[in-house]
Amino acid sequence: MQGTRLDIARIQAARRVIDPIFLDTPLYRCEALEPGLGCAVSVKLETANPVRSFKGRGTELVASLLAGNGSRAVVCASAGNLGQALAWSARGRRLDVTVVASRSAPAVKLDRIRALGATLELVDGDHELARDRAAAIARHDGIRLLEDSLDIETCEGAATIGLELVDALPSFDAVLIALGGGALATGVGHVLKARAPEVEVICVQPLGAPAMTRSWHERRVITTDSTDTIADGVAGRRPIPAVLDDLLLIADDAVLVREASITTGMRMLLHHAGLVVEPSAALGVAAILEDRDRFAGRHVVTIVCGSNVDLDAYHRWIGATVPVRAGERAS
Repeated sequence: MQGTRLDIARIQAARRVIDPIFLDTPLYRCEALEPGLGCAVSVKLETANPVRSFKGRGTELVASLLAGNGSRAVVCASAGNLGQALAWSARGRRLDVTVVASRSAPAVKLDRIRALGATLELVDGDHELARDRAAAIARHDGIRLLEDSLDIETCEGAATIGLELVDALPSFDAVLIALGGGALATGVGHVLKARAPEVEVICVQPLGAPAMTRSWHERRVITTDSTDTIADGVAGRRPIPAVLDDLLLIADDAVLVREASITTGMRMLLHHAGLVVEPSAALGVAAILEDRDRFAGRHVVTIVCGSNVDLDAYHRWIGATVPVRAGERAS
């Protein structure tokens, strides 16, 4: 596809670099979800791997390149999933990893970053302050700064999901993609628009963290002063201009969903698909819940992008003892 920073040849080559444990993830029709959503739904499951998210696809590329050019250290800011993935990918390549995260990030994610051998630095602020601190460390120590979504490897690693979706065509009409920094959306969307332009690419973001969606609609960077969502993995305030430029060429739509729809989506994925997911992974289901008429009679793929969730918080959010019945609406 012309105009974006991504390249199909590099994306295809990425499959030879990424550890196979992250590739060819399950894609299956989940009929049990369909009575409650009113459309055919397939799940692309990106949680059945050592870091329980799609992020390992991109960090495999980054770590391979760093090891290949003799680099010994890298720093990143992370809401949790990127840090885990980078630590996992770097561990076998003898790279030193520093991860900067908000002190308020889910403990389960922070604990796993430490367990994987990374140095973890916490900041008293949100993810954007963690980004600032990571950049300062990189400048001071003279090491590589990995910036999720800006660094093309994170996008092109995620884009390998798109290659796998294209292999399944022509069985679906739209793909629903969680939108945070934009790596997943631009990566998958780039491949779909290049190889299957008839498939609608719909990005989904929480109403409480709307910066990238607002930017897409306004066609310019819109920042926000704060975020208010349980979907910590997509809770950015400052879109990256180059990523927005790519998204403007790739996305057919960007929508915002309510917190109640996210938690209802999480319940439905548990009770009807047997999946424990983090809030960001339920954004696709939430989008269907909020606009059933749009998707009625269509076959939709939702990318379940992560399952690193604090279980105490998870049970509070979903009310796990209360089953979701077919046709139940978010409340």
